[in-house]
Amino acid sequence: MQKTTDPVFLSQQKAEITECHVYEKLSALSQDEKNKALLMDIANDELRHYHTWKSITGKEIKPNSLKVFWYVFLARLFGLSFALKLMENGEAHAQSFYKKAAEKHPEVSRIALDEETHEKELIGILNDKRLSYVGAIVLGLNDALVELTGTLVGLSFAFSDNLVIGVTGLIMGIAAALSMASSGYLASQEEEEKEDINPVTAAIYTGVAYLVTVLLLVFPYFVFPDTKIAMVVMLVMTLLIIATYNYYISVAKEVNFKKRFLTMALISLGVAAISFGIGFMAKAWLGISI
Repeated sequence: MQKTTDPVFLSQQKAEITECHVYEKLSALSQDEKNKALLMDIANDELRHYHTWKSITGKEIKPNSLKVFWYVFLARLFGLSFALKLMENGEAHAQSFYKKAAEKHPEVSRIALDEETHEKELIGILNDKRLSYVGAIVLGLNDALVELTGTLVGLSFAFSDNLVIGVTGLIMGIAAALSMASSGYLASQEEEEKEDINPVTAAIYTGVAYLVTVLLLVFPYFVFPDTKIAMVVMLVMTLLIIATYNYYISVAKEVNFKKRFLTMALISLGVAAISFGIGFMAKAWLGISI
């Protein structure tokens, strides 16, 4: 059989050996023996797919080590479910390619069937229990963004000392984080039986999400001496936090990124705009200057 040098075939061959290495490393990372065995089986399938493409191209290809590192990093940071769903999203686009390639190379049809099987086998892993606590994370993250963004913008126009603004925001943020954690605990008690949610875990997710957001938002006021620059950096940080969180959710729960991002961004920036007016009036009418 004549070998092909079609770059698309070579790219797919590289993807197969790359995914083989990713699944091997994710298998080693998994604490669940059943998931570990499943991921190793999939890794072996991907290796077989690689050799199928190798028989077609006649070339030996190395894996994309950067991509292997990236997926393993994401699995450590955001959980196995997130990394796997991101990989599966990429494989979904390959189905049409498999069908077309199978017209000239029938052995490729086996790869397409394997990929469909993998998707079904991974359902149990993809239903990550930690996603049940997304509501708790939203509670902490959204409240921190709305409350602290508005507070810091208001303080920025009322006061002129960044240290005062930063410390005030930090104290308020820590107190609010503790308050939100207790609120998250009480709220999750109502959902415990229905969604198998642990109230203590939910409280921790809420409190930590709030506290991390607080630290990121007040950080510019301790770094930049100019209040306006610090405020602009804080607002940019707000949008980055919203974008990062909604990207995670759009992958993990397969929801619309754009709609969720715009909703959260408009709420946070809308409150900031109102707070700007309040801070401006406080400084102009009350003559406050610190």
